[in-house]
Amino acid sequence: MGPMTQQRSRILGRVLMAAGVVKIAWWLRGLVRWPLVVSIPLALITLPVAALALWTGYTLATMDWDDPADYPPPAPAAEDPAL
Repeated sequence: MGPMTQQRSRILGRVLMAAGVVKIAWWLRGLVRWPLVVSIPLALITLPVAALALWTGYTLATMDWDDPADYPPPAPAAEDPAL
C-alpha cells in the first residue's frame, strides 16, 4: 500500500460510515429478536463504537487536504510602537 491520499481517505471514510450504519442496523434487528437483558448491555458497547465509526468516517470523507481553511496560519500582528 502506498501513502494515504485524499481519494483513499474518502474511500476509507465511506467504508467506516457504512460499517457504523451496518452495526446500528444489526443491533436494531437484534433488539427485536433478543431479550432486553442482552440488548441493553450490548447497546452500551455497540452504539458508542458505531457512533465513533460514523464520526471518524465522516471526518475522513469530508476532509479537504488540498486547500485547508486553517492553513497557512495568519501572520502575527505587528506591535504598535505608539503604545
